[in-house]
Amino acid sequence: MSSQVGTPRLLRTMNERLLLDRLREHGPASRGELAKATGLSKPTVSAALGGLEEAGLVVMVGAVGGRPGPTTAIYDMNATAGHVAGVDIGRDWVRVAIADLRGEIVARQDARNTARSAADLVRRVRGLADQAAGEAGLAWSAVTYAVVGSPGVLNETTGSLAFAQNLPGWGRPGLVDRLRTALEIELAIENDVNLAAVGELARGAGQGRSDFVFVSIGTGVGMGIVINGGLYTGARGAAGEVSFVPTPDAVVSISDSRERGMTEAVTGAAGVAAAAREAGMVVNSAREVFAAAADGDETAKAIVTAEGRRIGSLVTAVTAILDPEVVVLGGGVGRNLDMLSAAISERIEELGPLRPDVVASTLGDSGVLQGAITRALDVARVRLFDLRTS
Repeated sequence: MSSQVGTPRLLRTMNERLLLDRLREHGPASRGELAKATGLSKPTVSAALGGLEEAGLVVMVGAVGGRPGPTTAIYDMNATAGHVAGVDIGRDWVRVAIADLRGEIVARQDARNTARSAADLVRRVRGLADQAAGEAGLAWSAVTYAVVGSPGVLNETTGSLAFAQNLPGWGRPGLVDRLRTALEIELAIENDVNLAAVGELARGAGQGRSDFVFVSIGTGVGMGIVINGGLYTGARGAAGEVSFVPTPDAVVSISDSRERGMTEAVTGAAGVAAAAREAGMVVNSAREVFAAAADGDETAKAIVTAEGRRIGSLVTAVTAILDPEVVVLGGGVGRNLDMLSAAISERIEELGPLRPDVVASTLGDSGVLQGAITRALDVARVRLFDLRTS
């Protein structure tokens, strides 16, 4: 008896979800167009649209007339029925973006990370969140769901982040609870490089590809893995922690190897700057090294070539294990593919027959935010749909 009673409600729910997804993915449509696209009858489409319109998830956006028969109403999803937030917490920058239910960013705030402690950083994140909400014309509390991208891997039991050595104090127990308390809305915390991979899949160089990796070379070194169109994180969430891949290219101290990983110690931005200083250059950052190389400085060009060869070794190791369709390079160092490409290709050819397709990220510093928004939308859309009868 209960299954018979529940069947009409279940069918109605399925029809409403089908139509809402269709409008979200393909844009405005009439009842007739929706019926043709979904295979539902026109009366069924009308009933489902009525329920969605009453819940505020669908709106009539226009009408088509001037031809025989009644005026045709045009419907679309109500992209402003809810909002989500993406937060990117990095060593140098903190970024907050708010997007509507179609994933279009309606507000964004970026600020230098000048915090001196984890507690100070949490306060700054909340301040930036309020600024972004104000820009969007919302109260921060009106955001349905947020996803925070951060270096490290979250330990749900302790509430701490492992492998977050580039953010001082960020790995202490209780930090995650403090962040949730400060932001006062429901949220998830995920690895920033994994989110950047999701961003590339949704809106970047990974679109249309079911198997690829995103390798970030910047303040840290990390990798996000997409397999069969979904993010792969491993048994403990540490899949892609390629900073700990051993490298024979340089001597690395035991403390650096254990804390940061051998690859990150020599291949990340700090390693590039250190190599330049050892070669006699007066620089403070990897960005200055690449700028000098672009201007023709021979020492800087040699440093960049060495960096490209190290990246080529890493890409080869990754390709031998995962065989991705494409390797997307990002991060402050990795995005300089125009200057690194020759050395990367040369090193790959030296190491064997594997020939991965290496491309630059198309999202730049927006990758983590785009991935966070994509993940937040997955949750928010379900929650708002489930609340439609309230």
